[in-house]
This record gives sequence, structure tokens and C-alpha cells, in this order.
Amino acid sequence: MSLYDSIGRDYASYRRPDPRIARAISAALGEAHAIVNVGAGAGSYEPRDRAVVAVEPSLTMIRQRPADAAPAVQGVASALPFRDATFSASLALLTVHHWQDQRRGLEELARVARDRVVLFTWDPDEGHFWLTREYFPEAIGLDRVTMPSMADLRRIYGRIEIRPVSIPHDCSDGFMAAYWRRPEAYLDPGVRSAISTFAKLTDPGPGLQRLADDLRSGEWHRRFGHLLERSEIDPGYRLVIADLH
Repeated sequence: MSLYDSIGRDYASYRRPDPRIARAISAALGEAHAIVNVGAGAGSYEPRDRAVVAVEPSLTMIRQRPADAAPAVQGVASALPFRDATFSASLALLTVHHWQDQRRGLEELARVARDRVVLFTWDPDEGHFWLTREYFPEAIGLDRVTMPSMADLRRIYGRIEIRPVSIPHDCSDGFMAAYWRRPEAYLDPGVRSAISTFAKLTDPGPGLQRLADDLRSGEWHRRFGHLLERSEIDPGYRLVIADLH
């Protein structure tokens, strides 16, 4: 069973595409007109002005796709049901860390695309932001095991372009670092239910209690209040573009 069959039941309510990130993804796709979106989930960031086919293993997620979303095929990244070079580009957004066979899945993205592969991912070699560093250090170890490094991606694709993606303070897509300026949000069970890292933690309770205590006492604001003056930060999210010719 896919992880998102169990944790993704209300995913679309919290993971709404942010228009600024959407513009960055669209720009990374360049002139690609036919796209396969692998690990597509509920369809966030699928361009509406291009032909898209989605691939997603979780029926729970497929059922949350809007009625006007691109057609979806149930399947996994490591065995895409398409011929070579079927699409102009392959797209994979915050999903590679969930794949059981990452290398095979990344190779499949290149096999079915003619022009380029575009990944929206997180660089495990970049610094961790306050939430994981101070309250959930176990998450750092999980990320280093599951997130492909930029060196890993170079070994598979050769030359790649890496574009940092700054996360705005009011990001509407509730992934792990989206609430960096809204610390109270992490105490909301609904918010956490849409962040896969929390489902993987052995016991998030102590970290949540420390965060609640620090917010109540003012300790969080003493240590991290300077962030409230920032409009965006770079917590390590990256767009990776691999041109295939």
C-alpha cells in the first residue's frame, strides 16, 4: 500500500499549489508541450496549457484529483507504462524520496522523455531550517537517507541545471518548510497529516510539546523572531533540470 493511501485522505485541503512555485515550474519546463507527471498526487502544479498525463500509485490521491485534471494512470515510477520518448518532458514534484527504487525511477523519467526531465526536490546537503534542526532532528537523518543528492542526480543524468526555489512566508502548499514563518501551524494535526515526514517519525510528540512550550513561553520568538521580518527564505528546495540532448 502506498504511504499516501493512509495519510493522504485530506491531502488536497492543505497542499494547494502556490502560484509563485507554479511559475518557476512552468519556466523550468521550457517549450515542452507533452508532459508526464510522475508521482502526481492530486495534481498540484500540472500545467493547464499543455498536454499532461499523470502517473500516481495511490488511489486515495487519484480520487482527490479535480474533475478537470489531466488523465491519471495508476502506476509507479520504476515501471512507467509508456514507450521510449513518448513525451516532451518528464516532471516529478516532491515525490522522488517516496520511490522504492529511486535510480530506476529517475532513469524511467529520462526514457519516456525526448527533451528534458524536471524535478522539484530538496537538497539534503543544504542547511535544515529551525523546525527540523531544533525540534525534529530525526527528520534530518530520514531526509539524508531518502532525498537524492545533487551528486546522485548528476551521476544519473550527467550535466544538470539547479535552480533554488525560495519559499514565501504565505506559501499555500503545505509541505514541510512551508510554514517557516507560521510556527503555530505545525501544532495542527491537519497540517501535519499532509506532510509525509511526520508520518515517518518514530514519535513526534516530544518535539511538538517543546514547540508548544516555546511558543507559549516566548522562547521561539526570542530565538527565531527575526524570521518574522523575512518575506521568503531558501530552506533547500531545488528545481533540477536535465536536458536530454
